[in-house]
Amino acid sequence: SHIMEGAVAANIARVRQRIKAKATEVGCAHEPRLVAVGKTKSVELLMEAYNAGQRHFGENYVQELLEKAPQMPNDVKWHFIGHLQRNKVKPLVSALGSRLFVIEGVDSEKTATAIEKVARGSDLQQLVFVQVNTSGEESKSGCDPSDAAVLVDFIRTQCKHVRVGGLMTIGALDYSPNPVCLQRLVEVRKTIPQGEQLELSMGMSGDFEEAIALGSTSVRVGSTIFGARDYSNSTA
Repeated sequence: SHIMEGAVAANIARVRQRIKAKATEVGCAHEPRLVAVGKTKSVELLMEAYNAGQRHFGENYVQELLEKAPQMPNDVKWHFIGHLQRNKVKPLVSALGSRLFVIEGVDSEKTATAIEKVARGSDLQQLVFVQVNTSGEESKSGCDPSDAAVLVDFIRTQCKHVRVGGLMTIGALDYSPNPVCLQRLVEVRKTIPQGEQLELSMGMSGDFEEAIALGSTSVRVGSTIFGARDYSNSTA
C-alpha cells in the first residue's frame, strides 16, 4: 500500500474540497471537522498531512497513539477513536494531557468514571464523545441507542472533569456506507436534553458526504487520505 510522495497532500485537498462542497450544498452553519485517521500509517505519512495543514488526527489503538504522539508536533489535536479499555485510560490521558483533544468512544459509566478519576488527578477537563452502537451488531462497541441519554446525563452530573461534547458512531461492521446507522445517531441525539449542543461524529471514507448531509460535524477519513491500511508490520 505504498503511497506516492505528495499524494497525501493532494488527497487531503480533495477531501477538504468535497467536505466544503457538501457543507455548502446542505447549508451547514460550520464546516465539518476533518479528522485524518492514521491507523497503521507511518509518522512520515502523517507528517505529510500535517505539512498540508491537517491538525486533527485520529488513532484506534492506544499503543500506536502513544508511539506516534511524541514524534509529531505539539499542536496536533489527537482523537482516540473507538472502545477504550479502562486499564488504558491512565496511560493515554496522562501521557497526552491537553494534546488529547477528544476520546471518541465512551460507551459505559465505568469508562467515564475511569476518565473522570485520571482527569481529576491531572487537573484536566477531558472532552469525550459518547459512542453509540447504531448497527445493532454485538461485535460492535458502543452503548445501546436507548441508553445514550442516561449515559450523557451520568457524565454531565457525576463526572465534573469530563465534558460530553458529542455522540459518535462507527456504523455497520464491514464499514460499508449505511445511511440507517447515520440516521439512527441523529435520532439518538433527539432523545438527549440540550442535544442540539452535541456534535455528531459520523461518516468515514465511504460515506462522509452522506453523513454531512445528515448533520455530521466531524468526519473521520483514513484510506481516502493515506491509502489502504497496512497491517504487515502493525502492532495491532
